[in-house]
Amino acid sequence: MNYRLDRYGNQISQLGYGCMRFTRKGNAIDYEKAEKEVLLAIQQGVNYFDTAYIYPGSEECLGRILEENKCRDRVFIATKLPQYIIRSSGAIDKTFREELSRLRTDHIDYYLMHMFTDYAEWEHLQSLGIEPWIARQKAEGRIRNIGFSYHGETEMFLKILDAYDWDFCQIQYNYLDEHTQAGRTGLQAAAKKGIPVIIMEPLRGGKLVNLPEKAKDVLARDSKGYTAAELGLRWLWNQPEVTCVLSGMNSEAMVNENIRIASQAEPGHLTQEDLQIMEQIKQIIREREKVGCTGCRYCMPCPKGVDIPGNFYYYNLMYMEKKSSARLAFAQNIGLRKEPGFASLCVGCGRCEKHCPQHIQIREKLKEADRALRPLPYKIGIHAARKIILR
Repeated sequence: MNYRLDRYGNQISQLGYGCMRFTRKGNAIDYEKAEKEVLLAIQQGVNYFDTAYIYPGSEECLGRILEENKCRDRVFIATKLPQYIIRSSGAIDKTFREELSRLRTDHIDYYLMHMFTDYAEWEHLQSLGIEPWIARQKAEGRIRNIGFSYHGETEMFLKILDAYDWDFCQIQYNYLDEHTQAGRTGLQAAAKKGIPVIIMEPLRGGKLVNLPEKAKDVLARDSKGYTAAELGLRWLWNQPEVTCVLSGMNSEAMVNENIRIASQAEPGHLTQEDLQIMEQIKQIIREREKVGCTGCRYCMPCPKGVDIPGNFYYYNLMYMEKKSSARLAFAQNIGLRKEPGFASLCVGCGRCEKHCPQHIQIREKLKEADRALRPLPYKIGIHAARKIILR
């Protein structure tokens, strides 16, 4: 495993474990499976584990794994304050103490203000006394590093970056989003200030893995034989400003493969051929994508049961693969659930749009997705199949 340094010289594995996508069994995380995967990662040198207050069951699962296997002192835990639901100074402390309890620890190594999109959110926290609160927690050893995760525009990112003496930050960044959100400009600005940068959505919620056939043909011309995922990860580690790349690993094979890549990749190792191939793939994807959804699920749960990321995934898939195969997969994976999650269940409340880091016009896009995924023959077919299978 290769490592990069945080602000205080601590070695962070350049591959971090994103705990948002632990495999679920029914309504709960599959603990035994998650435990095997986390321990496999730790054994091979991964030491940065990222979770959050709002990831259902994630903090509890990670805390239990680390405690029961006596490996808390081998890793760094990163978790987040859900600033968008904080309305009082008391709520800050209450939430933080709940997170310590869930994680079965007496300190958080890397604590983030979760999902800033606007400077006004930092001002709100300031009005609640967040700065003296942070100073107290750091002085008493309960927080080692303070940072923020970000999903807004570049200009606002730079303003927040300059607003406080941050120890680190976390941004969405990949070769498809090089010049959106914080982007390369934000990455380089943070690095110039000596602020480590953690990367989320390195493969754009799977879009840089599940490539259109035309893009797969381009990738096949790469002389090194890189996979789509490998090329996306290597692009990030090619940049010295990147400190750690989070991957939501949910299989042992994925853990092993990502660790193999992370153990080889270093700044400046990509060739001009590699970069040209990625540029071609980017253009092909941009031509075909209908909704810029990353599958982060911040929009969920929908109060009416709409599977928002699922509908968008299959809507995009229609234009990245064959329409018929995407519609069939949609019918099988969403249409035949006991609670199907159709886009037509949307009542237009707009709650989801307030939480979308990509600022997608979800209500309008759901209408488009439903029209595309369920033309009349498919509606009839799914209805008939549900009556047979779910009776």
